[in-house]
Amino acid sequence: MADAENALSLLVTLAVAVIALAFPFVASGYHIYQGAQVLIFAIAMLGLNLLTGFNGQISLGHGAFFAIGCYGAAILMTKFGLPYWAAIPAASAVCFVAGFLFGFPALRFGGLYLALATFALAVAAPQILSYTGFDAITGGSQGITLAKPQAPIGLKLTSDQWLYLVCLASGAALYWAARNLARGRIGRALIAIRDQPIAAETMGVNAALYKTTCFGVSALYAGVAGGLSAIAVGFVSPESFGLSLSLAFLVGIVVGGLASLGGVLFGALFIEFVPNIADQLSVNFGESAKALPGAIYGALLILVMAAMPTGVAGGARAATNAVMRWLASSRPIEVANDGGADVAAKYEGKGESP
Repeated sequence: MADAENALSLLVTLAVAVIALAFPFVASGYHIYQGAQVLIFAIAMLGLNLLTGFNGQISLGHGAFFAIGCYGAAILMTKFGLPYWAAIPAASAVCFVAGFLFGFPALRFGGLYLALATFALAVAAPQILSYTGFDAITGGSQGITLAKPQAPIGLKLTSDQWLYLVCLASGAALYWAARNLARGRIGRALIAIRDQPIAAETMGVNAALYKTTCFGVSALYAGVAGGLSAIAVGFVSPESFGLSLSLAFLVGIVVGGLASLGGVLFGALFIEFVPNIADQLSVNFGESAKALPGAIYGALLILVMAAMPTGVAGGARAATNAVMRWLASSRPIEVANDGGADVAAKYEGKGESP
């Protein structure tokens, strides 16, 4: 059964990889842009899932780290002339430091208190970016405009195709890193701190170090996503990083499945396309239904959570396990019947009874 599950997992992974690689060559420019946005959101939610799903620290402020990565990359590219492939790692390093430092006061909080502290961070970030004293650097409410990078010389790709492939390569590398981290000693320590913090510290786990480092790594992932978003959109402004962005990240990891790294892809698809679907459905009701998209979005979210309380990844896992159990239970019956038929045939030829 374990071998069958591993084979199925490998098959699904290969299928997703083939579809993801083929997508930019068959889709339109706008859909390629949407695909890049899905990958960017998935990267940000990978880090948030490490923090919330594996370590149990609830964050409502990851939009702030996303904004730091976005503005950091934009400033380094426009003010200092760094290429995007150098600006994004540098901005992500700043996010790691910011997240690590924020993790120290966060050690004093837990549960809803930590959620409120990060909520304050999400609320304050757009206001700080809009402060007129920083206009020379951040562009104030006007934001910063960026030119989309072109594909390297020799590659016959549009800028949208190239940016999608950059996002795909970044997402694959960061997924591999998060997967190895979650399956190793660090991942076991994070889960132990989440489930049994006293027992974990008794066994010698440095909870403070692991929690602050996890906060930093999570912020780094958000910074990478923010930097990629800056070059994919070509524009950054304070209005893009409101509280709704942080809430969307949290919704995404819950819909995809807490502590499920693969589930972030489903969560990213949800937060990218469901609001658009809600807007399209509300068009038929005219101007009198301005609040209808939010109602449709909320109703769809409730339906998804009611149908799959453990997220899409949890529902898929439960369905796969049910199929595997059914296949495993049917095999012994077939063997027993075949064996009985062979024994009966053997004694029938000798005129004897078994």
